[in-house]
Amino acid sequence: MIHNDQKLQTTQERIAYFQRALAQLRVTATPTEFPLVASGYRAEIVRMQDEVLDYLTRHASEPAPGRSGDGKDNLL
Repeated sequence: MIHNDQKLQTTQERIAYFQRALAQLRVTATPTEFPLVASGYRAEIVRMQDEVLDYLTRHASEPAPGRSGDGKDNLL
């Protein structure tokens, strides 16, 4: 989960990295292995994009889910 702008930037960089890797695999992987390999990259990209959108659609004054306003985790 993304809790701050630094984590947001890191996640966006990871998404870009995975997209570049997937683009390269389109060329280098065999037609048989590509769907198997691509599905894992795709799932991870989608998961990270969901985290980015969750963060970006929450107002800056709202604490991240599972966190208090003091920056400490609210774990039970």
